[in-house]
Amino acid sequence: MATATCTTNTPKIGEKPKLLVLRRISAYFEGVFSPHFDLIKAEESSLPLPAFLSTHCRDIRAVLIAAPYGMFGSSLLDQLPSLGIVACTTAGVNHIDVDACRKRGIAVTNAGEMFTPDAADFAVGLLVDVLRKVTMADRYVRNGLWMLKGDYPLGSKVSGKRVGIVGLGSIGSHVAKRLVAFGCPISYFSRAPKPNYPSYRYFPNVLELARESDVLILSCALTDETRNIINRDVMVALGKDGVIINVGRGALIDEPELVRCLKEGVIGGAGLDVFVNEPEVPEELTHMDNVVLSDHRAVTTPEAFKGVLELAIANLDAFFSGKPLLSPVSC
Repeated sequence: MATATCTTNTPKIGEKPKLLVLRRISAYFEGVFSPHFDLIKAEESSLPLPAFLSTHCRDIRAVLIAAPYGMFGSSLLDQLPSLGIVACTTAGVNHIDVDACRKRGIAVTNAGEMFTPDAADFAVGLLVDVLRKVTMADRYVRNGLWMLKGDYPLGSKVSGKRVGIVGLGSIGSHVAKRLVAFGCPISYFSRAPKPNYPSYRYFPNVLELARESDVLILSCALTDETRNIINRDVMVALGKDGVIINVGRGALIDEPELVRCLKEGVIGGAGLDVFVNEPEVPEELTHMDNVVLSDHRAVTTPEAFKGVLELAIANLDAFFSGKPLLSPVSC
């Protein structure tokens, strides 16, 4: 299949800037970006990626990361010596070596807060579902068991639960705001206390937070420090009625230990939107009545997609125009 060739660093007047796309994007995404940019699509080339980049894209200045692409790090950056911006349509950038980009003077942008309200809504929805057994009761009724076996076992109330939030950033603070309306006392763990939230109780480590919580909601970024931050000790501290909700990243939790703790009754339940090896999900979880699962969709609504694509285009336009970026990622 024919491929486009990158020949200049600066678009000529009337010429669309070239934008490298490493992974195939949906027709919807392409329809949004193609009026603004000349899309250089690596996966439509018959060449292996290194050969494609070496042959066609050494002068490319911008790359779009519309979905996690392994690790976008030094090995790829070395093949793109003219690169000036990595535009991501995700909020998390753990799949980007941001430090390597910074050292090369390459800007990184993300989805900013476009996904925040939807992620917060979904986290609360998972919590309500797990505690009130909404999904399980739905299946019970659909399978005709109500008439045969009587009422489905009662769930637990949401109002008043002590909620511990791991990562009181943009999403975490929106989750807290929603759960305050449920009458839930809010505590949190972050790298430092948040002076803007004096009514929330700060804990310096997750273990202490778990001991004083009925629910843990995970909304922090995945870093070397937060990987497996929810381990068996934390789950034991949370207790047999405790619930874990994860709308962050799967690797925030020691997933095999989570499965064991759920099977052994160490904790009471979980609502999981993310997993370690997506789209693979541990089979044991699919058979548990105290677990609600979803396919990494907490942030995906049509409204959020529209907003984040508009933001990515605005960031790229700003870059090519020499203007300040709208959602730069700090290093």
